This record gives sequence, structure tokens and C-alpha cells, in this order.
Amino acid sequence: MQLDLGGDHRTDILRRSQAALIARFGRIIRPPNKRRSPEWVLVHGVIGAQTKTAASNASTDGLLAEFGSWEAVAELPEKALEDRLQRQSFPSVAAKRLKACLQAIIAERGSVTLSHLSNLPLQEAMAWLETLPGVARKNSAGVMNASSFDRKAMVIDGHHRRIMQRMGLVPAKADTAKTYDALMPIVPPEWSAADMDEHHLLLKKLGQTYCRPRALRCSLGEGCPVRGDCQTGQSQDS
Repeated sequence: MQLDLGGDHRTDILRRSQAALIARFGRIIRPPNKRRSPEWVLVHGVIGAQTKTAASNASTDGLLAEFGSWEAVAELPEKALEDRLQRQSFPSVAAKRLKACLQAIIAERGSVTLSHLSNLPLQEAMAWLETLPGVARKNSAGVMNASSFDRKAMVIDGHHRRIMQRMGLVPAKADTAKTYDALMPIVPPEWSAADMDEHHLLLKKLGQTYCRPRALRCSLGEGCPVRGDCQTGQSQDS
């Protein structure tokens, strides 16, 4: 007879962390009218490397407003794209990746559409996205979770990965894909796609305030709200 050894303790840590973060920062819920199309989220991710979200939002909206469709954007010369992506940290790289990505979708699907992904299992849909130029795990998860698809995929950015490493929930040197693979099996089963999106946004807030890349602020003000469950935070007390 197989014994029930109970759930993973890390799942309980995620639950407690979510409650503590909400208590400290309040709810951060993406309203339905802020859920963009999967194609918009894909473009936003492809051009958004090391660029503030507001700048990438403006660039993505600007391209669609000026040219009317992603197919028209795909036809632009790289230099014309680069000129319109000056808000991005690396406009020439963003232009090259975006053009290649859009053209790859058109070559396979006939137009810039991701509608076929809605019928695929999550892992299969993300694997397809990651065959596109400029698309890695963060972007594929973002397309599935933060767009109108609203699927249960955890988006992992630099803040999220760093905090999970410092808390001891994922290996210390895990990259984005390995962090995703380590976290998905321990996500509380009752969490919806919206809960996972809020978890990511709350951790981003935590990373911008307490869990900074080079300067830990565990004791700032009232103290980091998840310090009690954080290996690194606990070590600061010893």
C-alpha cells in the first residue's frame, strides 16, 4: 500500500507568501479590459528585453496604431522597425527579432494569428511558441497567462526568479526555464490563472522594493513580508 506523505511544503510557502504580499501591497489584479490579444502580448515580449513595461506598451501600441496589422508590421524593413522602436533598450535587436518572429508565424499560419494555441495543451502551446525567433519561456508563459488566453502558466521575470532562489524554492542558479519547471508542480492547485498572474505581479513589486538585485532590504520599514519563509532572509538574522 502506498502511503500518503502529504503535499509539498513549498506549496504552503507559496500560499503564505501570497497572503502576506496581498496584506502588504494590496491586490494587484489585471482587469479583463487590460488582457490584450495573444499576438499583442507576444510582440510586447519579443521587443521588451531589459525595457520598462510602459515603454514596451507604448511601442507595441504605436506599431499597431500606425500600420493597422501585424502582417503590415512584418513587411517593414528592419531599419524602419528600428526607427519606431527607439523606446526599447536595444532597438536594433528588437527590430530584427520582431520581424523574424512575425514572418515565421506568417510562413506557418498564413497570417499573424495564435488562435490555434487555444486548442492545444498548455505545454504543447508553449513549446510551439518557443520555436519562434526571440521567444523564450518568459514570453511563452506570458502569452498563455497574461493575454486573453488566461491559462495557468507562471510568468517568470528576473525579480520572480531571484526571489524564488533566495527563498530556497528553486535551485540557486536556475535559469527562467528551470525556475518555471520547478515551480509549476508546486503551485497551489486551487490557484486560478488570475491568481498566478497576481502572484507574479506581487513578486515583481517585492523585487522592486525589498528584494533588490544587489541590495537586500529585508529589514526595511516593517520588514520584508515573506522574510519568515525565506532562507536568505532568515540567514540575515543569524
